[in-house]
Parts: sequence; structure tokens; C-alpha cells
Amino acid sequence: MTPRRAYPSDISDARWALIEPTLTAWRQARLDRRPTGEAARTDLRDIFDAILYVNRTGIAWKYLPHDFPPHPTVYSYYAAWRDEGIFAQLNYALTGLARVKAGRAAEPTAAVIDTQSVKTSTNPPTTTQGTDAAKKIVGRKRSVATDALGLLLAVTVCAASVSENHAGTRVLDQAKAAHPTITKTWVDAGFKTQFVEHAAALGIDAEVVPRNSDVKGFHVLKRRWVIERTLGWLMLHRRLARDYETLPASSEAMIHIAMIDNVSKRVTGETTPTWRGTY
Repeated sequence: MTPRRAYPSDISDARWALIEPTLTAWRQARLDRRPTGEAARTDLRDIFDAILYVNRTGIAWKYLPHDFPPHPTVYSYYAAWRDEGIFAQLNYALTGLARVKAGRAAEPTAAVIDTQSVKTSTNPPTTTQGTDAAKKIVGRKRSVATDALGLLLAVTVCAASVSENHAGTRVLDQAKAAHPTITKTWVDAGFKTQFVEHAAALGIDAEVVPRNSDVKGFHVLKRRWVIERTLGWLMLHRRLARDYETLPASSEAMIHIAMIDNVSKRVTGETTPTWRGTY
């Protein structure tokens, strides 16, 4: 069989070497539970490349090119990895490697938290959507926590109508559970006393970084610029330009996949191409 031509979104050999052990162990555990013990025929790397293709291009699953495995097969693997937390597990492991490569401890001691409201497509149920009154956006709200390098530590997705305090509290709880070493966080002025008090109860010092009212337009804010850059990284993945996912858990998984793509390149020293000049 002639091997397919590579797509720009395909994972490199070096990056696959970081990811493959986790996926192979996952599949072996599934095979061990099969009565027949029959080996799976689908190549895990092809599955992962197909998922990266969807994440990067923003297409619907059924529009996957025919040289990938059938789209129901790809989606079944994606859904299993989403539900069993494999994407989050990979992302956190790669984040630790990237931090070590940057000369830092594997576990972070500080986090930056922010929210991003995005419009939804016709796929998500109305019960999982809402209106962000401040930004006049009907859709969902992504609450993201990163380390000081902008690497993802936690993410939750909820209706856009949920307050920043509540959304921020949820992602802070998740970040603290995954990374107990966190003792400091920076947030914007949308986070109020309720969030600060909740952070203090977790042993975290929450510092609100307000905008400089004397400066008009965009200006760099202490620590907060890091997470703004991360949100920019996410928007390079067209599946995240709008929320197309039926389940909020799928929205969170797509964010983890985008960061796996980004962070694995950091670990291996590869560059992240943009869409300019690729046609």
C-alpha cells in the first residue's frame, strides 16, 4: 500500500515518540479486557494525525480526507480519549517536559487565569450556551489557566452567561488539583472578592492586575499578557475559532489537543507554521 502524502498538521517522528507510549499503553489496556485478545488493526499515529487535522483545519469529522482512517473510527478513538482524560494527561506531561527544557521546575508554582467568550455554531444545545452581557457574545466561555510561560494548566468550558468569578473558581480548583504546588495567580479586574477569597482558602495568593486607565488602546499588562498570547495560539487552530462542539467536554478536549500540538513542538525544538504561505 502506498503511504499517503503528509499534511502540514501531521506529527513528526520526534513528537510522536513523546506521545506514542501513552496511547499504546491505553490501547493495550483495552485489548487486555477483550475476550478474544484480538489485536487492533488501526494505526494509532494515523488516528492522532487525523485528530490534529480536524483541530487545525476546523472541518467536520465526516469531511476527513479519505486517506485517513474512516471518520467514525477516528471519532470513536477521539471520544474515548476525551472521556478517559487522555488528552489532558498528555498535555500535562508535555507541559512538564517543556518547563524543564526552559530551565524551570516541572511543576508550576504560579498561574495566570483568564476567560474568553466565543460564539457557537448550530451544534451545541442551547442549554449549554448563554450570553456574555459585557462582550455581547452569545455562546460559551472558556476559562483557562496557564503557567508563567503560557502553557496550559487547566481549562473549563461553560455557558457564556456564567460570571468570571464562577468560571475562574472552577478552573482554579482544577488547576490546584492537577498542580498542588500553585501558590500564586494573576487575574484581571473582572475577578472580584469572591474569587480572591476562594483562592485564599486554597492557599493561593490571587493578585488582580487592572488596566492602566491613563493608556488608551492595547498595552502590555503585568503577567496577563502571557495568557493573552496563549489565547492567540489557540485561535491558530480553526476548530477553536468558534465553538462547534456539542459537549463542553469536547470543547475542552479540542483546547488540550491544540496545546499538545504547540507544546510538543516546544519540547522537540520545532517551529509552529502559520497558514500563510501554505497554499
